[in-house]
Amino acid sequence: MTGEKREHWDEVYRTKPSDSVSWYQPTPGPSLRALDELQLPATASLIDVGGGASSLVDRLVERGWSDLTVLDIAAPALEVAKARLREEAARIAWVVADVTSWLPDRHYDVWHDRAVFHFLTEPEQRLAYRRALETGTAPGSVVIIATFAPDGPERCSGLPVQRYDAVALATEFSSTFALQRDWREEHTTPGGGRQSFQWCVFRRR
Repeated sequence: MTGEKREHWDEVYRTKPSDSVSWYQPTPGPSLRALDELQLPATASLIDVGGGASSLVDRLVERGWSDLTVLDIAAPALEVAKARLREEAARIAWVVADVTSWLPDRHYDVWHDRAVFHFLTEPEQRLAYRRALETGTAPGSVVIIATFAPDGPERCSGLPVQRYDAVALATEFSSTFALQRDWREEHTTPGGGRQSFQWCVFRRR
C-alpha cells in the first residue's frame, strides 16, 4: 500500500506545478497565526508532516527557527522545497516516508499536519498515525492539525478523504491530547474554488 501511495504522490508532483495543486497556499497564514498565538520560541523543534513543497518551512527559517523537519511520502515534493530554499535547505531535516509506517527517533515540540490525516480513511491507518504521533511527542508538545471540514471536499487529488468537525477530530486524539483551540478556514484554491478546512490545536497531556 505504501508503494502505491508513493507512486501516486510522486506522479502528482512530477506532472503538476507545485503552485497549481488545490492545497497550494502562497502564504501559510493559518499555520503561522496558530504558532504566533502559541508564542513558541524559535528554538522549538517542529515537524511538518506531509509538508511536501509547502512554504511553511521557508517562513519559519525567515523567523529564525533552527530545528525544523519536513516529512513527506513524495520525494519530488521535497525536492521542490529544497530547490526553493537553496543553501538554507541544508539547515532542514528532510524525511521521505509514509507517516503510517514511520516511527520518529526523537520528540518534537510541535507536530504540524495540514496535509495527511484526512487521507487516512481506514481505522488501522489512523491508529498507525497516532502511534507515530505519540512516539514523536512528549507531554507539553503541541499538535496542529487541519483536515477537510464536514462541508469540504469528499475527494482530493483523486483520493477519498475523511472529513471532520472539531468534536470528531478531538475524539481521534482524546486519549493523549487535549484540545486547546479550533477554528474553520475557507481556503481558496489556485483555480478559484473554495474548500472548507477544520483546524485544531492540541497539547499532549
